[in-house]
This record gives sequence, C-alpha cells and structure tokens, in this order.
Amino acid sequence: MPLISIALIAFNLLALALIIVAGSAWRRRYRVSSLVGFLGAGLCVTLALLCGAITVGIRGYRALTQEVVAATIKTEPIAPQRFRATVTLPDGSLHMFDLAGDAVYVDAHVLKWRPLATMLGLQTAYELDRIAGRYHTLNDEQNRERTVYSLAASKPFDAFDLAHRYWVLRPFVDAEYGSATFTGGGATSQNGGTYEVRVSTTGLLVRPVQPR
Repeated sequence: MPLISIALIAFNLLALALIIVAGSAWRRRYRVSSLVGFLGAGLCVTLALLCGAITVGIRGYRALTQEVVAATIKTEPIAPQRFRATVTLPDGSLHMFDLAGDAVYVDAHVLKWRPLATMLGLQTAYELDRIAGRYHTLNDEQNRERTVYSLAASKPFDAFDLAHRYWVLRPFVDAEYGSATFTGGGATSQNGGTYEVRVSTTGLLVRPVQPR
C-alpha cells in the first residue's frame, strides 16, 4: 500500500481519536482541552482530505522514471485533410479518432513531486490529455474545421488542476507543466504511418515506428 494511503488512514484514525478525547473533555468541562482536541481533529481531517484529493487526482497518471512509450498512433488518410488515428495506450486499450488537418497533435500533463511527496509514494508522473488534428498553415488553422478529443482518464478532479489552484500543495509539487508534440503522416501521407509518442522528464516527443 502506498504511504500516502497509509497517511490517509492514519489521519482519519487520529481525527476520530481526538474527537472522542475532546468530547470526553467537554463533558468534564475542560473547555480549553476540548477546544484544542477539536482543532487538532479538524487539522487531521483537513490533511486526510488533502491525501484523499491527491490519491484521486493522480488516477490515470503513470509513473515516469525515464523515457517511456505513452501511446502508439497509427494514421490512415480518409479524405483530403482528414485522417483516422488509432491510438493504443500502454494498458492495451484502443481508441479511434477521425481528425481534420495535416498532422496529428498530442499533449500531456507532467507532474514532478518534491522529495517530501516522494517519501509518501508519489513519483514523477504523466497523463496524456488531448489529441487533435493540426494544419500545416496558419490560415487553415484559423479557418478550417478543428477536431480535438480527450485522452485523459475520467475523475472528479485532476492533480494537475489541484496543484495550480491550492497553495497548500505547493510544498509537495516541484513542477507541473504541459507538453505537446505533433507529427505528419496524417492526411498528407498517402499511406499514413505508425508513430510512438514518448514522454521523458523533458516532455513529449514522437518517433516513427520502423517497419520490421
């Protein structure tokens, strides 16, 4: 079990114990001791909620320790400036998207945690966010059809957004950033192509898969 899950359970148990002690002190008219107990319980509940938010927020993220393949994309032209992209994710799931443009574009979120968070079991992690069609010319990009789809896992809230919104997470987060890459082989390629989208600690990159 990750240490952050253990911390979540521990804070909840400590909060419960403090509430019981504070309630007992209140009945015996030890008002100050009771107040301190309730405040301590509130702090533990807050920390437990923070651990729970981080746990839920990083669902869908994958640990990143070196350059890894985040997705394999196969493109097939289906019309002028339109192509189908078949995305294979590391878990083996397949996703198909009909995109408009000359190239395929992918972006991702990357979260790098400080040593304090690493001690709780959190590692540098990434999650693919969106896939889209991209045009070669600016005029087409501004005036032609835009197609954008989500690649992110569905969750109530995202650790990337939490890190931006709440200062309390700042001591845990070393860096959070978006990274994007794109490649041809879409509608401009007669036969399409197969590409590996890779992610490293410096961001996304794409490489063609050489036929065997």
